[in-house]
Amino acid sequence: MKRREAREKAIQTLFQLDKSEMNVDEAIGYIVDAPLNNFYEQLVRGTAENLTEIDNEITNKLENWSIDRLPKIERTVLRLAVYELLYNKEVPDRVILNEAIELCKTFGDEKSGRFVNGVLSKFN
Repeated sequence: MKRREAREKAIQTLFQLDKSEMNVDEAIGYIVDAPLNNFYEQLVRGTAENLTEIDNEITNKLENWSIDRLPKIERTVLRLAVYELLYNKEVPDRVILNEAIELCKTFGDEKSGRFVNGVLSKFN
């Protein structure tokens, strides 16, 4: 699984977890079959385990929004991207931002990408 595909699957998994009763293992099993890709699993588990800190970081960058009011896809993409920005130092920040915008194009719309880019640009 390439990193782009791992990120796409991670978005789908994290989307499943958002506001649901599923645990991480159930959500992973719903989206992918074993054996798991290490990068994918790191993204999902890392984001889920650090969700409170990630949401606090996002909230600090939002203007006139709360994390709960964000559309679910934008919230999910932001969470994944902020996880990578904070915890994955092997990937350059510009790559993370570009990947987040591409994920918005895949799962959201044109406005999603602009919004996510605006929030993530405040992390640099």
